Amino acid sequence: MNKKIRIIDIAKMAGVSKGTVDRVLHNRGNVSESARLAIEKVLEQVNYKTNIHISGISLKRSYKIILTTPEVSLGAYWESIHNGIRHALEEYENVKVELQVFTYNQYDIYSCRQTFEKIAGFEMDALIIGPTFHEETLNLCKKMDDRNIPYIFVDSTIESAAPLAFFSADHYVCGSMMAKLITSIIQPQTNIAIFHAVRTGDRSANTTILRKKGFADYLEKNRCTNLVLSIPFSVTEPENNEMYLFRLFGSQRDTPAIVVLNSRGNLIADYLEENHIEDVKMICMDLTSANIEALKKGRIDFLIGQEPEYQGFYAMKTMLEYLIFKKPVTKQNYVQLDILIKENIDFYKRLSNMMY
Repeated sequence: MNKKIRIIDIAKMAGVSKGTVDRVLHNRGNVSESARLAIEKVLEQVNYKTNIHISGISLKRSYKIILTTPEVSLGAYWESIHNGIRHALEEYENVKVELQVFTYNQYDIYSCRQTFEKIAGFEMDALIIGPTFHEETLNLCKKMDDRNIPYIFVDSTIESAAPLAFFSADHYVCGSMMAKLITSIIQPQTNIAIFHAVRTGDRSANTTILRKKGFADYLEKNRCTNLVLSIPFSVTEPENNEMYLFRLFGSQRDTPAIVVLNSRGNLIADYLEENHIEDVKMICMDLTSANIEALKKGRIDFLIGQEPEYQGFYAMKTMLEYLIFKKPVTKQNYVQLDILIKENIDFYKRLSNMMY
């Protein structure tokens, strides 16, 4: 059954109050026999697993945790990470947690810098970071190290930092996978256009750098003869994309393959559809709502998923268990990479909804 079941859900199913459920879970007595039996029946049905002594320990103090990531939008990648974090807080609803969220524009290094500088001096017990820019993240981490504040990364990691843990895809492997997939469905010596996001401050995201490296190394190792074209595109100024794409398909009509290194592949798929450009194979990142729609329509051939809800859920769960129990932590936590096509996407979504 779904492990996200909450005390309030059990109370509704058993027809009792939330307090009665809490007394049964923690053996506090003062519960009628009929109520206890009703609650135990529900607990058995939902396979509920309580956290031993969590209520008594957590009531002794509260925890202030700051979360800083790129901005969140409906149906997008970072919303899934935030959803996972909220699911973890629901599982630990007896813990007094004050969560403060600070987001930044991931396409603007100055927005990231300003946000990280702002939160660096805040009072907190812990920090969860979605890093984009290398130096800005390192500067924030150094300040946390100096203050002995634990922090966990989601989405990627920075090698020279010292997080308590990180939850991330292996982005080098991801780039290698993308190269293997795209070269398996196109002819040798044909062009591959790799799209990368334009960012204010002219810095590539940490994930993009690693994926590019993995992609290039795969082509070199396997002696692939494809010509790789590096194409910029803008998320913040989409009107410029028309120019980039017109140049590509105006001068390079023998470009049968596109690889998008971040979660905005739908922008390219939309252009191809609107301009009736056919027979272009495309591989993109992340199961965003827009990408899934393009996959189902056949505009995207492969999507690579990196379990963002899982990342968020276990980042928060790990941090809470460390703060409360001083539980040992596994630092390196790479998530699985899933290859999705239109024929299996609906089955995958149903499965992923049951993960927690």
